[in-house]
Amino acid sequence: MEGRGGRGGRAGRGRGREGRGRGRGRGRDQGQEPGQPTHFQHPSSNPIGRPPVQRWVPNPVQQPPPPALVRSPAIPVQPPSSNPIGRPVQQPPPAFVRSPSIPVQPPSSNPIGRPVQQPPPARSATVEPSTSHPVKDTGDKLIPLRRPDKGGTKAVRSVAIRVNHFPVKFKSDIIIMHYDVDIKHEAPPKKGFPGKIPKSTLFMIREKLSSDNPSQFPASSIAYDGEKNIFSAVELPIGKFKVVFSEADDTKVCSFIVTINLVKQLELQKLSDYLRGELSYVPREILQAMDVVMKENPARCMISVGRSFYPHHFSREDELGYGIIASRGLQQSLKPTAQGLSVCLDYSVMPFLKPVPVLEFLKEHVYRFNLDDFENFRREVEAALKGLKVRVAHRRTGQKFIVVGLTSQKTRDLSFVEDLEGKDPPKKIMLVDYFKEKYDRDIFYKHIPCLDVGKNNRKNYVPMEFCTLVEGQRYPKENLDRNGTQRLKQESLPPPAVRDNNICAMVRASHGPCGGGIIDSFGIDVNKNMTLVSGRVIEPPVLKLGGSSRINVEKDKCHWNLVGKWVVEGIPVDRWAVIDFSAKDLYNRLDPDWFIPKFIQRCANLGIRMNEPLFYETANMHAFSNFSVLRGLLDQVSKKARGQLQILVCVMAARHSGYSYLKWYSETVIGMVTQCCLSGPANKASDQYLANLALKLNAKLGGSNAELIERLPRFEGEGHVMFIGADVNHPGSHNTTSPSIAAVVATMNWPSANRYAARICPQAHRVEKIQNIGEMCLELVKNYARANKVEPQKIVVFRDGVSEGQFDMVLNEELSDIKRAIQTENYRPTITLIVARKRHLTRLFPRERNFNGNVPPGTVVDTTVVHLSEFDFYLCSHYGTLGTSKPTHYHVLYDEHGFSSDQIQKLTYNLCFTFARCTKPVSLVPPVYYADLVAYRGRIYCDAMMADAEASASASTSALAASSSSSSSSSYGAWLDERSYRWRGALEKGNMMYFI
Repeated sequence: MEGRGGRGGRAGRGRGREGRGRGRGRGRDQGQEPGQPTHFQHPSSNPIGRPPVQRWVPNPVQQPPPPALVRSPAIPVQPPSSNPIGRPVQQPPPAFVRSPSIPVQPPSSNPIGRPVQQPPPARSATVEPSTSHPVKDTGDKLIPLRRPDKGGTKAVRSVAIRVNHFPVKFKSDIIIMHYDVDIKHEAPPKKGFPGKIPKSTLFMIREKLSSDNPSQFPASSIAYDGEKNIFSAVELPIGKFKVVFSEADDTKVCSFIVTINLVKQLELQKLSDYLRGELSYVPREILQAMDVVMKENPARCMISVGRSFYPHHFSREDELGYGIIASRGLQQSLKPTAQGLSVCLDYSVMPFLKPVPVLEFLKEHVYRFNLDDFENFRREVEAALKGLKVRVAHRRTGQKFIVVGLTSQKTRDLSFVEDLEGKDPPKKIMLVDYFKEKYDRDIFYKHIPCLDVGKNNRKNYVPMEFCTLVEGQRYPKENLDRNGTQRLKQESLPPPAVRDNNICAMVRASHGPCGGGIIDSFGIDVNKNMTLVSGRVIEPPVLKLGGSSRINVEKDKCHWNLVGKWVVEGIPVDRWAVIDFSAKDLYNRLDPDWFIPKFIQRCANLGIRMNEPLFYETANMHAFSNFSVLRGLLDQVSKKARGQLQILVCVMAARHSGYSYLKWYSETVIGMVTQCCLSGPANKASDQYLANLALKLNAKLGGSNAELIERLPRFEGEGHVMFIGADVNHPGSHNTTSPSIAAVVATMNWPSANRYAARICPQAHRVEKIQNIGEMCLELVKNYARANKVEPQKIVVFRDGVSEGQFDMVLNEELSDIKRAIQTENYRPTITLIVARKRHLTRLFPRERNFNGNVPPGTVVDTTVVHLSEFDFYLCSHYGTLGTSKPTHYHVLYDEHGFSSDQIQKLTYNLCFTFARCTKPVSLVPPVYYADLVAYRGRIYCDAMMADAEASASASTSALAASSSSSSSSSYGAWLDERSYRWRGALEKGNMMYFI
């Protein structure tokens, strides 16, 4: 999690990237066919405005191992030493002929880059460089741009930095054996199909295989990815092996057949050659194998959740209340970098249920729970326990079950007919007597129900007092109360010094990646000291405010103050109104006679002339729970203002999910801009709060708050420039039906480049590729031309949220779609494409601690820990006030403008000062930041439409439902229609920044 100084008080990103709903799909890696023509350019050979020079280059990052090659006799063969990796080859493409020893598969049976007759790669591996699907309808396949120089040089000062990359050494002569493992039940089920074997059971089977045959399957020399792949430092026997075990001593014995086949011998010499620049393709299988090996010890010793690992134990200081704990764990990934192979390790915190007895958990979790009055708490208890895993205590080793509900009867009244296997007569047994006779256990709490832990419609009743919650069960962050959320936030955002110490302790821990002696068996050694690099601090830009005043930002934090200053362009607010939803609230009621005059005065001090509101309406917060009431209120306000409101200020007593409906209906049905605020801070009316509110209001209405004085680097000359940001918001992991929301934003002014227009489009569920990006960009280019009477000659695209495994998709699908859509015979703007990533593990720690322990704003790292040859850099543009600052990783994939490292870094940093709603640089370049906000706005539109459809359906055939259906035009499935996300009136025509 990032230091919170940078993103302007950003409230939730809706991603299930956490609540963000992102859960980003990483795409399937596919290789690139060797020898395809590629765009490659040097800055000096590609002046601005000219298309990139097409050259033939090898791809040192994205090609699978090349087949045996036979060159055409007419083409001279060059020795390898004459063509260093990444340097363009100065001859036509060679003719490639596969060796007869390699079977040639027909295209339908072997797609490009897909290995022939080999199992899928290790699924748990976290290896960053990879490729996605190639474009087949063009003759060129683009690859990421190579670094044009040795890195930037310009800085106001340098800073010594420790980076949480730990160098990895390995023995080049080691061979890792890769085996495919297939585990199945020995006997198929009598009914139905065999179910998927749980991952926890697969690990137990692998462990049992080693314990039964320690000489053949030595545990210290084997790494298992939990799916289909085993990597071994020694040769293993192949064939079929029978493994017999039970989860508990007194449960049914299960037999499994484990089939092991050798896939490949992985020579680490190839990885060594790649890291020295002597191999032209990534030895991906080797990197995946080593990544699994590095994760094997944490997987055995800790609780595995996704790509993170958490300890089994907890302490009292971890408690968040209500039976929830904050577990401190680690995340790690293996990365080939400019300094060689490194393991990147970071600190992670996640809420879990306490592994305590069920009755103890209920006393903590259910408010005022009382065993003697159980029936009054039945609903809360069932909601709290349903779906949880419990371990029973009456059996010797404790079998695990999933709770499906509570029994309708009390324990003392429960009975069953014992299965006597055909013997007469059947015998009815009371549950209480059965536990006494079978397990010699007396049931104390006979007056409460039992847990039903049966499956496949078979009843299985267990008294609550014999059940304990299984460890490692995640608790949703969004379900925490306010205190729990605050404490989790504190644990997740430790100061830099604390995070630094935690990371160093984890890399040295016995349960960490270096413990257990496993990596030693594979000839791997990890330097347990962080990597030392030299960072540069870029000079901040000079800003322009109202009245042509210049302002130099504060030296350390790079903030600026608006006291006694004006915005650049304040939009007069003549027609506005207030709806006070807090008017009926007993505790958080707004004082309009205090707030409204103070707000008007603060706007005036900023150069924003504001009249008295046209009217002030009172309402109730209950309106947010009844969409028909809220809709009627908004319609009434619009009618009262004759549809001429510039903005409607909505004061709420507290946050409410009905906010989504208010935004969707007012923006897409009525076409009215709204600004929501809470009554608590509005009543305090602090100068800073009112200023922030005024900045948002002015930007929404088309004003300009602050601008850069100097032109952006590389764009000092003639010609308009447009900056585009693109992002996709995915639904949460629990949601299997909602669409993903694609958003594209673009600047509408130059050279200020601080006003944006936006487009939203729903697309297929959890698809990361923006399926309609070309058409969306074309609309924005046309809007720019209408607003400025000229089309932009230069375009810079910032793409958010994609992994390195999806760079090929962005380059060869999304970029191609943009070009096809906007380029014509007479209009061919030059384009630069940059990916901005926050979902990485790299952290920067200054060696010399300042008062907050973070690196200063403007810190750039573009050596040592970056890519071996591609054009990327880390930039920490914001001042971290909370926790440890996380830099943004920028990766330049395509460039027709010939940027140097200094120029693209300075341009990116300067843009971070143009974010409209705060007076400090933000942590993410604004085109991407705004695209993220717009995608989240699309998500709440979708949520509002789905909730409205459910409410309409439940209202049956009443007149209220009919009115709802006709008024909102929201029917089942409307959230899949792009037209439901279109803004109305001035919002669409005026390109207003309604989303900030």
